[in-house]
Amino acid sequence: MKRRDWLIGAVAGAVLAAGGITAAVASTDGSSGSSGVAGAPSSTSADAGFARDMAVHHQQAVEMSYVIRDRTKNAEIRRLAYDIAQTQANQRGMMLGWLDLWELPKVPPGEPMEWMDMTGVPSAGDGSLMPGMATNAQMKRLGELNGKQAEIFYLKLMTDHHKGGIHMAQGCVERCDVAVERRLAQGMVESQESEVKLMADLLKARGAKP
Repeated sequence: MKRRDWLIGAVAGAVLAAGGITAAVASTDGSSGSSGVAGAPSSTSADAGFARDMAVHHQQAVEMSYVIRDRTKNAEIRRLAYDIAQTQANQRGMMLGWLDLWELPKVPPGEPMEWMDMTGVPSAGDGSLMPGMATNAQMKRLGELNGKQAEIFYLKLMTDHHKGGIHMAQGCVERCDVAVERRLAQGMVESQESEVKLMADLLKARGAKP
């Protein structure tokens, strides 16, 4: 499958997922948040914060997966990258759909991770906005490598990326009020923990460590 076709499929899946989840009504206990929409969380809530921050976090994972697909011919790595890109593009669509449903801005009113009380935590900078995110320099390097070297670098970057995502998703499980969002976050924790183990095995098979 060509990269263009793959991208179209991921975007289409995200749109369908967003439409389906809005129909499911992602709401709280019926109170009205700052958006004025009945049942919607406020703009400063953990629900809104998680949706915004994880959408950004997921976008980079999708981008990394598109890059590695063009840098290796290894079927196992390409399949993993495809699964990550499809899953996270769909989940990103859901979260952006919720923000639309709640009539809340997609840009955070403050700093990333404020909803987790993580303001002031040192960041890697250079485009890395949250824990686990790759820097611009790392993304550039990934796009320059080929074959086994690209595979190892991708697996290391994605392992760190997943660990940051797991921490954030656990924060939503503990803090979010919207039940469907908590379930999504718990699903992220479980699936990404499984993928971290898989990536550790893939790195070991290539003579590398996480």
